[in-house]
Order: sequence, then structure tokens, then C-alpha cells
Amino acid sequence: MIIIDPLIRVAIIAVDLYIWIIIIGAIMSWLVAFNIINTTNQFVYMVIDFIYRITEPALRPIRRVIPNFGSVDISPIVLILGLIFLQMVLGNLHRALLTG
Repeated sequence: MIIIDPLIRVAIIAVDLYIWIIIIGAIMSWLVAFNIINTTNQFVYMVIDFIYRITEPALRPIRRVIPNFGSVDISPIVLILGLIFLQMVLGNLHRALLTG
């Protein structure tokens, strides 16, 4: 109980942080597609590459399963919904451990 409580809290925070990284990655991909962000800037390229490397391993299997909707990619939405479900499960587990 002494170790499990902080571990569950840290896991919930990590999932929340990953959700924000997915949202930032989606917004940055839109900004690159509309030529608002210039990827020739070294810092911008490093940030986009970092976010791509962090999110792509989780998004790739979802993209293989979900049908192609043309230029609309809904895999980040599906991943975020799955992560919210995981947060709820962790929250329920945390509550059950505290009361039980």
C-alpha cells in the first residue's frame, strides 16, 4: 500500500502528460500541413521529431486497424479515448485500494 499508492498516482500523471503530447503533436502536424510552422528551423524540427518518435509507436497499430478516412486521421482521438479509459481504471483501482 505504501508503494502502490504513489505508483498509481504517477501512472495517472504520466498518462495525462502523454495525452497532452498527443494533442500537441496533432496540432503541430496541422500547423506544418498549412505551412504555418517552418520545419527548416532546427528547434522546430527537433520538437516535431521528438513528438513523432514518442507518439508514433502507439498510433501505428491503431492506424492499421482503423479504416482510412482520406485526409482525416482519427487515430489520435482513438488513442486519447483509450488513455482516458486507462486513467479511469487506474483511478478506480486507486480508490479501491484506499477504501479496502
